[in-house]
Amino acid sequence: MKNRAKLGLIKTLAFSSLLVSSLLGSGFANAADTVKIYGLVELSGTGTTSGTNFNNGVKLAFKEINASGGILGRKVEYIAEDTQSNPGVAKGLAQKAVDEGSYIVMGPVFSGSILVSMAETKRAEIPNFTGGEAASITQQNNPYIFRTSFTQSTAMPKVATYIAENLKSKIVDIIYTNNDFGKGGRDLAVKVFESKGIKIGADISTDAGQVDFSSAVLKARQSGSDALFVYTNEEEAARLLKELHKQGYSKPIVGETVLTSQKVIELAGDAANGAIAHVGLTADAPAANVKKFDLAFQKEYQTRTDHNGLKGYSAAYIVKAVTEKIGKFDSKAFAQAMHGISLSSKQYPGILLDVSFDANGDLDRESYMTKVVNGKQVVIETLASVNKK
Repeated sequence: MKNRAKLGLIKTLAFSSLLVSSLLGSGFANAADTVKIYGLVELSGTGTTSGTNFNNGVKLAFKEINASGGILGRKVEYIAEDTQSNPGVAKGLAQKAVDEGSYIVMGPVFSGSILVSMAETKRAEIPNFTGGEAASITQQNNPYIFRTSFTQSTAMPKVATYIAENLKSKIVDIIYTNNDFGKGGRDLAVKVFESKGIKIGADISTDAGQVDFSSAVLKARQSGSDALFVYTNEEEAARLLKELHKQGYSKPIVGETVLTSQKVIELAGDAANGAIAHVGLTADAPAANVKKFDLAFQKEYQTRTDHNGLKGYSAAYIVKAVTEKIGKFDSKAFAQAMHGISLSSKQYPGILLDVSFDANGDLDRESYMTKVVNGKQVVIETLASVNKK
């Protein structure tokens, strides 16, 4: 009996050991077959619209990439974390991404958050893609930061040229959001407008999350300007357009990226009609790759995206393209390869449009002037990339 019991115990221990070894082996194999990429995105708070669209774009891209074999034979494990639109939370999550061994970090989208969080990814030498547009982001000699959209210093001259040459405006009012994004845009707008001979009329500051724009609109109506330049976040832009419509504002309303975005059109309704904006990316761009993405996004999420969805999607495919160029998963080598790189959308359709990056991490590609017509964003002019001019 004792021998039988002893033999049974030995068999049990042997089986347990085999099982543990098998599970561990399976775990190590799975780890070797995947690569972690963290997303630090605004899934709640004032940046919900921007962050959710960006995140959905990233998720869709990595879903497609994994379905086609991954990157260098490894599947992407994408982990999205909610920054709550809070710079302090974003910084903490960046440290978590570093601690967890993230190969690349995607986001945040808000300029205020990335300006705080990117110190952590820089310290760990991890490439960090951001949707933030504040010019100061890439003016800090951070070799690991890369944009998914134009910097304000690239976009604003295009807006100023349109206002001066197409609208023939001499005096322009500005309504902006009093945060890092809004103040940075406002300061550059003033500078480039004046360089084009455009004077600033009413200079109107508003708050992030502001609901009542009646006073701001009244100031604009009474200023005697030729046009209005709007630089706010999505929800605020929609509320502002509604108030402008309510008060019968009839002068040209021009913005940069946000003003004619899909979310603003949905929220503002008829009040969005007539609004004009320069956009670096739009689902309405006359490009086959973008149209294919638009259909895929709608199928996946049953809604259209704004520019943020395209930012996230194209950034994910840039990660794939550059990683395959360097032939290995090496964060530092990836960052080095990004500087001065040019990628063709013919060779890499997922990047959507031909794109190049400079030594600061700023990108260059074609862009568009758009106008809201009958509740839809319409491309009224295609602008060549700076390098092609």
